[in-house]
Amino acid sequence: MPVTKPATARSIRDEIGQSRPFPSKSQEAYVALIRTADDSKRYMGRALEPAGLTVQQYNVLRILRGAGDEGVPTLTVAERMIERTPGVTRLIDRMERKGWVTRRRCTEDRRRVWCNITPSGLELLTRLDGRVAEVDRVFGAALTPQEIEDFVEYLDRLRAVLND
Repeated sequence: MPVTKPATARSIRDEIGQSRPFPSKSQEAYVALIRTADDSKRYMGRALEPAGLTVQQYNVLRILRGAGDEGVPTLTVAERMIERTPGVTRLIDRMERKGWVTRRRCTEDRRRVWCNITPSGLELLTRLDGRVAEVDRVFGAALTPQEIEDFVEYLDRLRAVLND
């Protein structure tokens, strides 16, 4: 998936075919953010699809790879996911059936279940590293390093207000 800069960016109003201005710039920003998040998720999905992996499954595998040999409890996986889902147990069930993760009950607390990535899951992530790096370059094609830094700060501030 080659990264190319568009000749000119279309406004969110043009993109969604809205003829009237938004009631506020905040509402316009919200709609643009949601649309951009959806576009980003679909873009990443196209990179992962040939490997038979969803964006959420990829996120779980990255969390488990980062956890190392010790692994992490299922609830911790759910907390760390980018896109929170109430069905993380079912998601991990499917990944376990595919041989990408393993689970084991904690000996001290039987309610706690630890998840680990398997060698097969690690190999899958390694194969996908180049494709994902290409997706990451999209931001570099659209924004300068300073704009990316500012953008991340704005998103952090927005999430802080939303989660207060």
